[in-house]
Amino acid sequence: MAVTRRGILIGALAGGGLVLGYFLRPRRFPLPLQPGSGEFAFDAWIKIGTDGVVSVAVPQVEMGQGVTTLLPQVVAYELGADWRQMAVEPAPASALYANFALAARWAPLWLPLLPSLAEDPDGVITRRWAEDRRFNATADGMSLAAYEAPARAAAASARAMLMQAAAARWNVAWEECDAKEGFVVHQGAKEARRLPFGALAEEAAAFAPPSPPPLRVDAMAENPDEFPPGASLRYPRLDLPSKVDGSWTFAGDVRLPGMVHAAIRHAPLGASVSLASLDEDAAKGTKGFLRAVKGEGWVAAVARDWWTAETALARMALRFKVAAGIESGDVDDAMDQAMRTGTAHRVHAAGDMEVIEGALPLQLRYAVAPAVHATIETASATARLGPGRLELWIGTQAPEAARAAAARAIGIDVSNVVLYPMPLGGSFDRRLESGHAAEAAILAKEVGRPVQLTWSRCEEMRAGLPRTPVVAVMAARPDTEGGVAGWRARVAMPATALEFGRRLFGRDTPAEAIAAVAGKDDPLALEGAVPPYDIPSVAIDHVPARIALPTARLRGNAHGYTAFFNESFVDELAHKAGREPLSYRMAMLGKDPRLAECLQRAAALAQWGGGGDNSGQGIACHVIGGRNGAGGRIAVVASARRDENGVRVDRLSAVADIGRIVNFDIARQQVEGGLVFGLGIVLGCSVGYQGGRPDSERLAGLGLPVLADCPAIEVEFVRSAADPADPGELGVAAVAPAVANALFSATGLRFRRLPLFAEEL
Repeated sequence: MAVTRRGILIGALAGGGLVLGYFLRPRRFPLPLQPGSGEFAFDAWIKIGTDGVVSVAVPQVEMGQGVTTLLPQVVAYELGADWRQMAVEPAPASALYANFALAARWAPLWLPLLPSLAEDPDGVITRRWAEDRRFNATADGMSLAAYEAPARAAAASARAMLMQAAAARWNVAWEECDAKEGFVVHQGAKEARRLPFGALAEEAAAFAPPSPPPLRVDAMAENPDEFPPGASLRYPRLDLPSKVDGSWTFAGDVRLPGMVHAAIRHAPLGASVSLASLDEDAAKGTKGFLRAVKGEGWVAAVARDWWTAETALARMALRFKVAAGIESGDVDDAMDQAMRTGTAHRVHAAGDMEVIEGALPLQLRYAVAPAVHATIETASATARLGPGRLELWIGTQAPEAARAAAARAIGIDVSNVVLYPMPLGGSFDRRLESGHAAEAAILAKEVGRPVQLTWSRCEEMRAGLPRTPVVAVMAARPDTEGGVAGWRARVAMPATALEFGRRLFGRDTPAEAIAAVAGKDDPLALEGAVPPYDIPSVAIDHVPARIALPTARLRGNAHGYTAFFNESFVDELAHKAGREPLSYRMAMLGKDPRLAECLQRAAALAQWGGGGDNSGQGIACHVIGGRNGAGGRIAVVASARRDENGVRVDRLSAVADIGRIVNFDIARQQVEGGLVFGLGIVLGCSVGYQGGRPDSERLAGLGLPVLADCPAIEVEFVRSAADPADPGELGVAAVAPAVANALFSATGLRFRRLPLFAEEL
């Protein structure tokens, strides 16, 4: 149940201290880890076997970001374990794995009336809500922020218990011992002694951990200066061997006794959708076909294999009737109307507002088209319904939401749903939605057998919800020296973050969510809109646009378009002032030396030539997350050229400051992957809608970069002692404006719409 202002007030009036008592009363939760034979659990995070293998529970879905290596690495370092003996297992749903950091970040979504009450991750309201919901969603790069501290504390406690067990054998003080490379060691006056973890596991589990946990002086960190090209890795990814040999199991790889397969067709996006015709008899002659199942807005065919099910669906020639299908022209008209006449909500204001009122000397319009996720792995879920219990094998970023969706779909209590979390082959926030969980549950109930539902690529495109379209008018008042005295952004877009929150937490349908948030301002949908520069007067206005197209989250989220607006606009300001783009930015970064260093180093890495004289170089920078100097920073220089095939991006040079780096190789992978993903949004990833259907239903129609289109990429990191920041979104945000600015240098044309110049690129 979501906490509301009304509920708090009623409780306070009725019982005075009852509400406070509810939030402050002690709570205990059963340990979710089940030790196997020869294993011993050390709280909710760690199991140690008599063979010395250390298993770490990871409550976040692995979708390529490396979380199944990062958290075990934190444990291994703090515990003193040998990396070769580390193992990982997905954590089951439990309040002990509640993601307090993400719950606080998303407080406006689940506590919209008074989000300030829950903005502290350690606050009692946030913790109680997240525990009650068993909220452990994977999103916004919050895994380390949420789980490094508890995993580190658990490892320190286990280390102390192992040392206590060894000290009891040696009859020494446990504080004199240490743990290194999988052994507890003691350096005595006459001899050095050591015992392996496996030999101590059973005895150690019986000891009480000290309070507070005896943490090591320094947290896990890798120095980027120690990893030149070709350097060996200290902590290679744990998931790589199984991915190379094919034993890594995704949701579509699940096989159960008696399992059948299902293919599906979804209705077009729009209002008043109904099934117009379905010829099931036409499919009955298909060998292996079992039956058709009709759901709300979808029809599935069940057969002994997926291809037979897909073939049967095609033969049924089903048709949907839609009273008002989504049309891109209508969406564009609604966005333009909102920009021209909509009521603006000021979500940020700093400085003298008179400076940025009225018509400013420079006003430019930018636009972003709806973008799709283009995941490699399409949606898949396997469901088995037994007496009083539903089992669900699914890859999801929001496991508790998936459990709840499946339970509602077949009318059982969520406590009777067992979810087995599966890794994802990329998600990009697509699997925060749980429609396929409900569909699989319904199919299992209707058929009476285990069912594996797999969406085709066409259905992934049809039923997937895109990132929101956005229109922005950027305006500025130059100062007497060509700098920026005032900055105003008027951004028209749906309240897309609130809309997503209504689906995730309010259990609304897409249409209900759109209606519920109509006309509301949405600061989360404008993250990154405040420029990182020292500008005296800044105002950011959100104009809520009402469109019929449901919208969703996508990797980079708001930063994917706010960085494009800001960095394209500041480049145009520099050009108008007759200033070199790098020095123009540097002059406004006196209060952010971390970002200034990224810019300087990126320019040196790319051999920045000033971006003029058709050099084909463009520069951009961005900050994600944190306040007062916190968060991650990146600067990107893109190099573009014109050849016989049009305009190509030749090179991307990036320098990032993500604070303390836990795993250098994974950080580099994430920035490189973000740059390529962002390049995909630059080149395409966009769809239009006709009658509720996307105009492209294949990856080949999205204009995505193929290997031959990928530029040379070089990434460096600034050594930093700041708190760790997620590197996965940084590259996505900064690459679009860098490429847009490079295209201006190469062609003399400004590109103010995403995707950029798709017909030539």
